[in-house]
Amino acid sequence: MSSSPQSSVLSTTLRSDPCGLLRRADVGRTVQLGGWVHRSRDLGGLVFIDLRDRTGLVQLAFGPAWCAADVQHLAAAVGVESVVLCEGEVVARETERVNPDMGTGEVEIRVTSLKIVGPAVTPALPVARGRGEKMPAEELRLRHRYLDLRRPELQENLVLRHRLLQVSRRYLTDHGYLELETPILTKPTPEGARDYLVPSRVHPGEFYALPQSPQIYKQLFMCCGFDRYFQIARCFRDEDLRADRQPEFTQIDIEASFIERPDIMTLAEGLLGVMWREAGHANVPAQFERMTYADAMENYGCDRPDLRYDLRLRDYSSVFAALDFAVTTNALASGARVRGVVIPGGAAWSRKQVDELEALAKGAGAGGLLRLRKADGAYDGPLAKFLTEDAKAALALNDGDLALFVAAADRVSSPALDRVRQECARRLELIDDSAERFLWVLDFPMFEQDPESGALAAVHHPFTAPNPEDMAAFPDEPARWRALAYDVVLNGTELGGGSIRTSDPATQSRMFGLLGIGDAEEQERRFGFLLEGLRAGAPPHGGIAFGFDRIAMLLSGAPSLRDVIAFPKTTAARSLFEGAPVSVPADDLAQLHIAVRDARPGSPRE
Repeated sequence: MSSSPQSSVLSTTLRSDPCGLLRRADVGRTVQLGGWVHRSRDLGGLVFIDLRDRTGLVQLAFGPAWCAADVQHLAAAVGVESVVLCEGEVVARETERVNPDMGTGEVEIRVTSLKIVGPAVTPALPVARGRGEKMPAEELRLRHRYLDLRRPELQENLVLRHRLLQVSRRYLTDHGYLELETPILTKPTPEGARDYLVPSRVHPGEFYALPQSPQIYKQLFMCCGFDRYFQIARCFRDEDLRADRQPEFTQIDIEASFIERPDIMTLAEGLLGVMWREAGHANVPAQFERMTYADAMENYGCDRPDLRYDLRLRDYSSVFAALDFAVTTNALASGARVRGVVIPGGAAWSRKQVDELEALAKGAGAGGLLRLRKADGAYDGPLAKFLTEDAKAALALNDGDLALFVAAADRVSSPALDRVRQECARRLELIDDSAERFLWVLDFPMFEQDPESGALAAVHHPFTAPNPEDMAAFPDEPARWRALAYDVVLNGTELGGGSIRTSDPATQSRMFGLLGIGDAEEQERRFGFLLEGLRAGAPPHGGIAFGFDRIAMLLSGAPSLRDVIAFPKTTAARSLFEGAPVSVPADDLAQLHIAVRDARPGSPRE
């Protein structure tokens, strides 16, 4: 009988035990195993094979004292990554042969029978890697993903992903939430990114969209009376990719009725807590820190600040207003500000090192960095000769400090100084990789305003509710309204975001109008099914969605989303393993009433 309960669950007619769960308590048992040949070693009189399945490795031993010559010969000839079935006795390894790097390192299997059931050609990339051996190129790994996914690291990532999904489901179910499904073929609606469109064969010239999120449908569930909803939702966005973006992704989607912002935040803190503890992180706070969007942007230059280090930004406009320095004088006269960050010890950096920081600021849109350093009591830099004694006192630099300033509008200085701040923290080794600083960012602006045209755009999405206090205080200035929105951030990475929704149909119609969808007919055409549901009687409701792939990436320690998704896309949105996307035969396109024009110059194809 198996010593492990999981072994019993995983046993079949062909396999009595999984490879990686055998232990010293199993010594003396006869077992049947199946798996992949991870490594093999032919030592002449003895042959050893490391056999692998998703639970781990176990060593098989073949010797003339316990197995027939034909079995030993077969073991010596079997290729790596071939699938074999075997039978043998679990024996204890001698003390000097115990392998502490293997869970099964105290035992081995003395094999008496062996059968190759899945012979393998020479693999295109190695599954087994030696210590310090360089990984194959990612494109090669994605092209041969069936081999890449055999690596223990990726298998552990996907097992962790499974566990995180299960504890999430249990947590939300235990809190009264129902797992409900929403459509994959939906109506195109603007939610901030481009839709993937699906042509309809039976309705010529008409298209479905793949959902960017289940947003409208989950609000309709609230109108239907399902007051607590969740879904492990597949979402699709046709946007440029990065290491933490994929065109199709998974989110934990949540919506509830008769709640306010603190209710959702408390639920989310509990959910993230159980997920982090499942991954072995014990010290998750019961309540996360809170910060307004305005404070985050003012002090850190971004709406998802990393609180593991300080280096706060400061407004130095009042200091520079008294100086006769043209760059800052002109900026202040135009309504901009002078903001900056002081870097302790930065005065020792070379000009080249500071130039690199300036390049980061310029890459974020700034015209440049103004520099000032203090060393041995003296000030150095382009600003030094303009400083008054009052200015020096106000700056309050210590010996060894480097001060970096940007004179520009906040929309320029914030991202520029954020990039500089992050790089300085990295250089100074201020980031404690073991620390986890969870943070709620609250009171986002309801709208973004185009600085030239004055047109408004929703910061989150058109269905977020504005703060009623701001609507009353500034009825004709929607650019000043705050949203009842919230994002949860960990160490500078956004984990999820949500909001209280607009449940009043008249207010929702007004929101559409402010966003340029003012015509009643157009509102009905684009969002009539939502407005109809709201008019039928909608409770106050709100929710949140978590980027599950990103959470799995963080908790597994993987460097990319592609390492926690079984079959991911590249940064060019291609599936290298199956070879998608592909061109489609003309006959298939004709059935969809579509003609394709080749985008290459001089080669039209319809």
